[in-house]
Amino acid sequence: MKSKIVITAALAGGYVLKKHNPNVPYTPQELISKAKKAENAGAAVVHVHFREPDTGKPTTDPKIMAEAVQGIREETSLLLNLSTGVSLKSTLEERKRPIEYHSPDMASLNPGTMNFCRVNHRDGTIISDKTYYNPYNATIEFGTLMKEKQIKPELECFALSHVHNILFFIKHYDFLLPPLHFSMVFGVAGGVIFNSDILNSFIHAIPAGSTWQGIGVGPFCYPVAMASAAFGGHIRVGLEDNIYLDYAAKTLSKGSWDQVEKAVQIARILGREPATPDEARKILNLPTKK
Repeated sequence: MKSKIVITAALAGGYVLKKHNPNVPYTPQELISKAKKAENAGAAVVHVHFREPDTGKPTTDPKIMAEAVQGIREETSLLLNLSTGVSLKSTLEERKRPIEYHSPDMASLNPGTMNFCRVNHRDGTIISDKTYYNPYNATIEFGTLMKEKQIKPELECFALSHVHNILFFIKHYDFLLPPLHFSMVFGVAGGVIFNSDILNSFIHAIPAGSTWQGIGVGPFCYPVAMASAAFGGHIRVGLEDNIYLDYAAKTLSKGSWDQVEKAVQIARILGREPATPDEARKILNLPTKK
């Protein structure tokens, strides 16, 4: 299994819209279609944010969630990972709905509040100055619900301090069951940039026996994928994080699945093969559903 790599396709996040890339899925059927193509390309996991079909606005509307979840489960064998991030404007109650209404294989769990901004790195212009609100009590509440429902937390860490928060929770609370699974996110303004020192610090900070995946935003997408494959991690790609298949040439992604194909190529250069959903379940130590 050490030669296997779990590739996750993040189909649509809380920000990117069709005006940025027309292939961003909005409707449940679009999400289902993109999920099927991602599976055929080599993904084992699909990470899902739900959207209002007409506007693309992030939503946790029960009807929309149910249609998308049912379709992905019926038409694919993918492991289902639902976002509890939803959007920076969503309330905590709205953000909890995906794990209240459903029991996915996995769900994102955020262990720290942070600046979450969009900036122009060339001239310093601050395009969007937001806060991603993740108080300790919310992490404990969401994590406890995940434990009760046997949902594997995907611990999204945008900074090394978020790993330290997880270590605090492990010491004083019992909602996190080892071995843990981490996402190390690079490239968000307010989080961390990508370089070897920071990646190494993340790897050495997480508990022994944990699994992890690298997530690179924008131009960091494929460099992070390459480093993750090289150093024993797993890969997430997709339109949530990156709208381009080729960032330098500004070639737009056709819908996450082509980024999965590129991730497979990267993995194979490093001597690793994409895991199937069944293999990914074992690698990520997912709980057996009752």
